[in-house]
Amino acid sequence: MKLLNTYEDRDEAEKAESLITGEKRLASERDGTETIYNLFGEATWGNLYKLSMFNLPELQKLVELKNKNLPYDQSRYKEIISMLRYAAKTFELKIPDHWL
Repeated sequence: MKLLNTYEDRDEAEKAESLITGEKRLASERDGTETIYNLFGEATWGNLYKLSMFNLPELQKLVELKNKNLPYDQSRYKEIISMLRYAAKTFELKIPDHWL
């Protein structure tokens, strides 16, 4: 399990935990008077998508347009792919070829 995301709101953290699949755990920690919630789980593209991380829902729309040979925001697409390269290294994932 890896740290997937951190939340300041307990309800938001519990909702995120309910969205992902596989082994998962929500841990809280106090920093002075504030409590933060760390969501641990399996680092998969599916789980990251369900958490709306790394603009994956937006990438899905851009890839659909690209595959249909329709106009799409190429600079935004490149920006998201660049961010995904970082995420892939961080979470030890491979970016699916059909996204590239």
